[in-house]
Amino acid sequence: MKGLIQRVSAASVDVAGERIGDIGPGILLLLGIDKHDSEMAADKLLKKILAYRIFADKEGKMNLNLQQTGGGLLIVSQFTLVADTGKGLRPGFSNGASPEKGLALYDYFIEQARSLHNPVQTGRFGADMQVNLLNDGPVTFMLETH
Repeated sequence: MKGLIQRVSAASVDVAGERIGDIGPGILLLLGIDKHDSEMAADKLLKKILAYRIFADKEGKMNLNLQQTGGGLLIVSQFTLVADTGKGLRPGFSNGASPEKGLALYDYFIEQARSLHNPVQTGRFGADMQVNLLNDGPVTFMLETH
């Protein structure tokens, strides 16, 4: 499971012209689920995201995590994160979870996130989404479970 996290001043996601999720300061998570992922991988990644220290303390150092700041978490599924880009000029998607497994793990991830943190907003699995963000820093990290 891969999570591209971006520290944001604000982020939102729209589907068919309708705003379905938005946050103020916090983390935009682009979540990639591959065919070998499990609920255990989701739990491990979520725990790391919530505890990852990417927010400034009073001295301006990255010492605070999302839970300490009370910031928002916007979770957006992005299957392209698990693409195989090692050969050629076209990405391969054979590493991606099936739509059924991907949706189940995405829903599980959201359920667990909401049980541990507030506020949590989401995109829509499998939808054509327009994601808007104001990256703060910019600060962007790729987190993975194996």
